[in-house]
Amino acid sequence: MLTKNALTVLEKRYLRKDEQGQLVEDADGMFRRVANAIAEAELMYGKSRKHIDGLAGEFYELINSLEFLPNSPTLMNAGKELGQLSACFVLPIEDSMESIFETVKNTALIHKSGGGTGFSFSRLRPANDCVKSTNGVSSGPISFMEVFNSATEAIKQGGTRRGANMGCLRVDHPDIVDFITCKQDTSKLTNFNISVLVTEKFMQAAMKGKDYDLINPRDGKPCKKLNAGKIFDMIVNLAWTNGEPGIIFIDRINRDNPTPNIGDIESTNPCGEQPLLPYESCNLGSINLARMVKEVDGRSEVDYDKLRRAVQLAVRFLDNVIDVNRYPLEEISQMTRGNRKIGLGIMGFADMLLQLGIPYDSEDGISIAEQIMSMVSSEGRKASCELAKERGVFPNFKGSVYDREDGMEVRNATVTTIAPTGTLSIIASCSSGIEPLFAISYVKRVMDGAELVEVNPYFEKVARERGFYSEELMRKIAEQGSVRGMSEVPEDVQRVFATALDIAPVWHIKMQAAFQRFTDNAVSKTVNFPEEATPEDVRQVYELAYKEGAKGCTIYRYGSRDAQVLNVSGKDKKTTAVEDTKSVVRGPRPRPARTYGCTERMNTGCGNLYVTINEDEEGLFEIFTAMGKAGGCAASQLEAIGRLISLSLRAGVDAQSIQKHLRGIRCPTPAWGNGGSVLSCADAIGIAIDHYLSERQTGVVTDAISKVTDKLDTHLGACPDCGSAVEHESGCVVCRFCGFSKCG
Repeated sequence: MLTKNALTVLEKRYLRKDEQGQLVEDADGMFRRVANAIAEAELMYGKSRKHIDGLAGEFYELINSLEFLPNSPTLMNAGKELGQLSACFVLPIEDSMESIFETVKNTALIHKSGGGTGFSFSRLRPANDCVKSTNGVSSGPISFMEVFNSATEAIKQGGTRRGANMGCLRVDHPDIVDFITCKQDTSKLTNFNISVLVTEKFMQAAMKGKDYDLINPRDGKPCKKLNAGKIFDMIVNLAWTNGEPGIIFIDRINRDNPTPNIGDIESTNPCGEQPLLPYESCNLGSINLARMVKEVDGRSEVDYDKLRRAVQLAVRFLDNVIDVNRYPLEEISQMTRGNRKIGLGIMGFADMLLQLGIPYDSEDGISIAEQIMSMVSSEGRKASCELAKERGVFPNFKGSVYDREDGMEVRNATVTTIAPTGTLSIIASCSSGIEPLFAISYVKRVMDGAELVEVNPYFEKVARERGFYSEELMRKIAEQGSVRGMSEVPEDVQRVFATALDIAPVWHIKMQAAFQRFTDNAVSKTVNFPEEATPEDVRQVYELAYKEGAKGCTIYRYGSRDAQVLNVSGKDKKTTAVEDTKSVVRGPRPRPARTYGCTERMNTGCGNLYVTINEDEEGLFEIFTAMGKAGGCAASQLEAIGRLISLSLRAGVDAQSIQKHLRGIRCPTPAWGNGGSVLSCADAIGIAIDHYLSERQTGVVTDAISKVTDKLDTHLGACPDCGSAVEHESGCVVCRFCGFSKCG
């Protein structure tokens, strides 16, 4: 039942290992470990051993069948000594040095345990504001975000999950312009997703192009005015450039806050789907809709009875998680147990539509979304009410919206959330969250250099049944990226098998809004744009998200993060393309009779690599490499790298850009150097260029190895772990082959 990719991900990140790193359990053992550990919560409510064993069996069947999976920390840690089972946390940051660095410490503890964190930096006074206690000036939110980013970089979480953060700032904070532009340089704040907390007042002003007040959090008083339309333009243009910042409609989120008596919501988890109070955590899980389809008289239908049963059991599972969870901080334990929020969502929605023969970008697709989520919501709430009868309401029930308005007694302050499910969907072999297909067919490169064509199983089934399948066609689809417009594929099949980039952005928002209407918390969703999309297209989507009732919006324009570094003669290549529609062919400048430079010896995992860097009167000109134990393929590849770098330098490509692209490329045998590691021969060449440029600028010779910046933003969409193509989805970056996830 588990695919090869799923087993690879489980073995690498989830299954129990001994002190030598050897596997000591298989997938079946993991599912049983998790089911047994979560069922033990029933002891707290006086249940018999027979009941607990029976429930453990039901939990096991639910997750072993891949009909439901809890969030990754639960799979990793349930039944183990660590026992931290929550995926996401929000921590408060008050306007004091003590609070800031207490939160840094708590963040490290959470990341070490496998969780992601969200913060609002809105309470911090702006940069250069007065600090009476020291008669000095404040550093401002952005500088402290860099502190959190560095702390996250230092925590590797045992090789299972990367630290991930959401950084939020209110749109009326005095430093909002610096925040909006803080990730314009994609090498900065690489462990953060950022979102602007947009208010209703701001959106109304932006629609009319009016000014709005900036509020100093130090005293709560207006300190300046900005034009809301221009700030909205800035958000749109930066999002168009590289996908950030996202926007969160914070007033709308607090309108749906179930416990306003406890406090206001100020931030979300790293992917934006889980708004949380300070010190609150949430346990997420997703039902696999791909397995909620049945055949009736030769037609595929939604199996609502099966879905209903899965929802009821999943709600009990997630409520039990709250009780057996070992929280990293006592404050988190108290807040989480006080509100008992759970986040039941779905994955495999695109797969369900494919089986039903319904296009994603259609009114029928929207209708199915509403029907499915309406049932998950209503059945989930019923299950929570049944648990309340059995176990009591959540402790903070008094004063909550249920107490004051609904009169409904529930066990959980929230029940539903739609998460991205990047890695979980690989384990379950289904589409991620509510996202459409990323590709119908794609080429996978294996270790021996061979190329295998991977085809969506539902498409392959239809293609074989209807007689248009061929290996040549599958490869052609992989190269084209879509089946729409292909004469070899029937039109009705083209219509159903749409990829993320085939679907107009308006349909992405319509789908997000359809699910949001029946979701307590929020919906993780990326609006995909083609590379040729304009900032105006992004603006329309943001405005539509606001009008349609979404709680936030994240966009990604295809390729927007792939070429931010390379410049040709000081001009960005996209700008050049706009300014000059004629094709420009740039040749390398000729080689003079004499050049000058130096040679540096680099220690690599393959042996000593000698990197010679030469320059002429215009700057860096060429690079030669020689391996101490040269020969065979390695020597020819190094010569090729040197020639290509030299060609680029002579054509006017910035040396710093080349260095950034080389740094961080990995091979199986890294080597340790002065203050860091040399990850590969390509990385070594990048380090040598860095040293050469540094010496030219400062006059000081150095052999220190600087830290590698996040390769996700500069490595042309390649996974930093395995090198395969990554997918930008639900505000995150995921590798479908090895399970790598930038958001943990």
